[in-house]
Amino acid sequence: MRRTRTLSRRARILGTLLLAGALTGLGAAPAQAQEYRYWSFWDGKGGSWAYATEGPATLRPADGAVAGFRFTVSADSAAAGQPRAAADFDAICAKTPAKDGDKRIGVVIDFGTAADASGGETPPQARTECARIPKDASAGDALAAVARPLRYDSNALLCAIAGYPKSGCADQVSGSGDAGSGASASSPSSSSAPAASSGSGTAADGGGGDGGGPSAGLLGGIAAVVVLGAAAVWQARRRRG
Repeated sequence: MRRTRTLSRRARILGTLLLAGALTGLGAAPAQAQEYRYWSFWDGKGGSWAYATEGPATLRPADGAVAGFRFTVSADSAAAGQPRAAADFDAICAKTPAKDGDKRIGVVIDFGTAADASGGETPPQARTECARIPKDASAGDALAAVARPLRYDSNALLCAIAGYPKSGCADQVSGSGDAGSGASASSPSSSSAPAASSGSGTAADGGGGDGGGPSAGLLGGIAAVVVLGAAAVWQARRRRG
């Protein structure tokens, strides 16, 4: 009888340890964010770049502002490449005189690197432009004034600037991991890079991935507990018999 209780107790302990190990392994498993290829949108505040908090269609910069666009590959805004040219309004708009009723916006367009390109395309040379637009115009209007043709998708996500790239829009990069659902680690939206409503035309944080459901490790741990518990019960009944 004592041996039966000992076996049962050992089975419970082993089952608990296996389940704890499975849960620990689950928590320690590294999450690999899904990467996307997209146009990120930047605000050149004070001469330095900051990832835009809204998209170019809704941001209405004041006279003297600089808007930056960079074609990049990343999973979120923290990893997105910023424009490599300086956010220097005075240099960009030095040859564009002010005009009553309008505002001047410096526009920096960085087509990214060859490594960022898809389908064998070659990125054009980066360029800077000075857009003179109505005072109530958006950053998207400034871009349209100097870098047509632009291409947007049905969700107002910016897909191409000056015809680059020729196809695709915030495409998933093959070989990168699955991202969890939610707007902070997946497909781009138009409001900043990886997100889109009429926003930054970047791709920073959208939703992708498989979603919920117990993992194989967790299910395996639970199964181990069930098997060990059943073995203990069988042992106890066998002893009584």
